[in-house]
Amino acid sequence: MTELPKGWAVATMGDLLLAIQAGKSLKCEERPPKTNERGVVKVSAVTWGKFDAAQSKTLPKNFEPMSDTAIKAGDFLFSRANTLELVGAVVLVRNDHPNLFLSDKILRLDLDPALKPWLLKYLQSLEGKRKLAAVSTGNQASMRNIGQNELKSVSIPLPPLNEQCRIVEKIDAMFEGIDKGVENLRGAKAALALYRQSLLKSAFEGKLTVDWRAQNADKLETPKTLLARIQKERETRYKSALDDWQTALAEWRAGGEVGRKPGKPRRFDDNLPVSADEASEIGTVPQAWAWVRPSFIAEPSPHSIGIGPFGSNLKVSDYAASGVPLVFVRNITNNNFRLKLQFVSAEKAEELSSHGASAGDILITKMGDPPGDCAIYPLDAPDAIITADCLKFRVWDTFADRGFVAYMLRCAPVKNQLGLITQGVAQKKISVERFKTVAIPLPSLAEQAEITRILDTRLTAADRMEAEIDAALTRADALRQSILKRAFAGNLVPQDPADEPAPTLLARIKAERAKATKSKTK
Repeated sequence: MTELPKGWAVATMGDLLLAIQAGKSLKCEERPPKTNERGVVKVSAVTWGKFDAAQSKTLPKNFEPMSDTAIKAGDFLFSRANTLELVGAVVLVRNDHPNLFLSDKILRLDLDPALKPWLLKYLQSLEGKRKLAAVSTGNQASMRNIGQNELKSVSIPLPPLNEQCRIVEKIDAMFEGIDKGVENLRGAKAALALYRQSLLKSAFEGKLTVDWRAQNADKLETPKTLLARIQKERETRYKSALDDWQTALAEWRAGGEVGRKPGKPRRFDDNLPVSADEASEIGTVPQAWAWVRPSFIAEPSPHSIGIGPFGSNLKVSDYAASGVPLVFVRNITNNNFRLKLQFVSAEKAEELSSHGASAGDILITKMGDPPGDCAIYPLDAPDAIITADCLKFRVWDTFADRGFVAYMLRCAPVKNQLGLITQGVAQKKISVERFKTVAIPLPSLAEQAEITRILDTRLTAADRMEAEIDAALTRADALRQSILKRAFAGNLVPQDPADEPAPTLLARIKAERAKATKSKTK
């Protein structure tokens, strides 16, 4: 153990606590109480930040809580039950809340008021959090518990009382400067999010390529010509597939109809027209652009139109240590296809081949808030199997740039359409058939490529800036912890030999507690 500065002592929470108070466990209404109602605080009211009175639920009308369990200014509240990250969270309440009461999971720690600022700083530090987590019990990280005896066993470095005040004041002054910087960084990060949406909206409206269209006016296809060209190629593809099927069928019959009968190819969907009224509700695009449905620009094959099906439901027993990778919703949402990789065997992947994803496929989440997050499966990634709640969209790159289509699916006008086609009560979901009804603007292939180039360049720059902001935020957190570490080692402020030593302070607290106990016993 590191040697303590002169005049310091090591105390336990049990040495410092005068009392611990808890409320009742009751069945309450899961809503904050109204002005004339009473409530109890939820565990989410006490995190590592400030006390959040809105995180509460309403007490039954016929229950009369004990008046001394009301939340008041100066209360030192402790969360005895929560996740591993939040169990043991402490806050200092700044205002009275006469209609809010303690619950069985939120405890009030009765301490000498002069000790509270120091204890708050220590227990909210990484060192304090680790000690609290270490004494928590429970088999799951999702719910841990700290008993009163375990809480009392947690050790605390204790400086003289006057030195505590000087250290806390110094910490607050240094944190104030850091907080201002963090506020500016978070503001810049929020501005970047708005910039991204503004950039995508400009791309959707054709504003990014106004000059480009003017310079290439003689090369642009009309919407009618573009759609006719796509339709003609689709019909050619279908006729070729039909001819191949008829040949295969004749060979099957000539061979005595042995084996599975060749399946007739599915006729490709026509482009469902987008009316002027529908287009105007979605947004304004340049006259040189066409409107298409997803299936019209999906890669056609004899038995598929390049959209769906949704991913396969797999059992845990289907997972393997290696083999063909699986794609989950989390991979799409984070645009990270190397995140928490899991696999199935090659044999299982063959069985689920209709759920396969290949390089360049656009993968979409069918649920979320809102649903419709999408990402392009990397060009250097191996073939994979999409799991439940993932949708595959294989863009026909003869007529559509996959990067452009993915960007359009992320922009607000199309995201709004995805929000409108979701169904469900408890959890909103997009169906394959409803996804096919979404309208996507389609310029010429050359303009799509130019829009993708511009967006790639500008959004990559925005991503680099955001990464720098995140790194600065991480450094700010590290700086806070460095300050706290120096504080708890006694290296933040000079000592004063005239200060009352911490052992003397502990002895006085012990005497006061004994006196209070004796008085209570009488």
